[in-house]
Amino acid sequence: MHFPVFPAPLRAAITAFVVTASLHATTTDALAQQPFPSKPITYVVPYTPGGTNDNVARVITRRLAEKAGQPVVIEYKAGAGGTLGAGFVAASPADGYTLLNTSIGNVAIAPQLVTVKFDPFHDLVPVAYIGNSLATVAINPSLPIRTLPELIAYARTNPGKLTFASSGNGTPGHLAGELLKRQTGIDIRHVPYKGSAPAVADVVAGHVDLVFDPLSTQFIKQGKLRALAYFGGARSPDLPNVPSVRDAGVKGWEDSLAGAFFITAPRNVPPEVLAKLRQWIGEILAEPDTVAALSRVQVDVQTLTPEQTAQRIRQVHEIAARVVKDGTAQGN
Repeated sequence: MHFPVFPAPLRAAITAFVVTASLHATTTDALAQQPFPSKPITYVVPYTPGGTNDNVARVITRRLAEKAGQPVVIEYKAGAGGTLGAGFVAASPADGYTLLNTSIGNVAIAPQLVTVKFDPFHDLVPVAYIGNSLATVAINPSLPIRTLPELIAYARTNPGKLTFASSGNGTPGHLAGELLKRQTGIDIRHVPYKGSAPAVADVVAGHVDLVFDPLSTQFIKQGKLRALAYFGGARSPDLPNVPSVRDAGVKGWEDSLAGAFFITAPRNVPPEVLAKLRQWIGEILAEPDTVAALSRVQVDVQTLTPEQTAQRIRQVHEIAARVVKDGTAQGN
């Protein structure tokens, strides 16, 4: 058998190529074998900075970085009721390095109102449940309205005059406003934003009349907004004299539309990576400092299994479907 004889320069080039390829393969194999995590984790916030989702993410990522021994970088991908960020994570590599700080709205509600390129029930897997929101019905104090019954009476007398802000189409605040319309027969107009922060800011500025959102509590305490009712959880110590929406007389109210927060990842993340993330998040949520920090942004920590989290998503999806089905949430 005869082997071809190459000129010396060509032999050197071939040898260099083979060595480089071997080194690359060795490096790739070494990286693949490194324990998780061996590089920074991207933590996607699907709304604009300054809202409740962002506030929750900041509490979680600070401690998660300490647990993981790697930076956890918040990346903002706002738009389409939070579904742009959710879609980005759903399409990301299933390696545990891209996580979504999920609001219940961007997986259970918004996909019913906007076109999305992912299936929230099959393309994302629950990592850990964080907790439930306590939201308020808050109004600009310049309006002559001091209670929820007064708001309803004013809206009936002035149909279409009042406006309400939300963090986007398909968010819990949007559906809460639509549910109030349906249950009381009033006509108030929806004004969507790309997050809670700009929505609440415009109510404070008087550009929009009212909002259904956890973020409004801090402005109520400052006297910049007036609370009419709360919903979604136990009475807040910041709102001692404010009734619940149900106590204010609205029948058929759904507290789950106050919102909830949890962490999801792309489907098919390796079980050992999921187990490690779930252990860390569970330890973080058991810390008194974490519970207190989340309480300050109107989120009550609740422990749910991944299966219970999936059930909660389905529950809110069905509630939203009923509101959407009668047409009240369409075209806003």
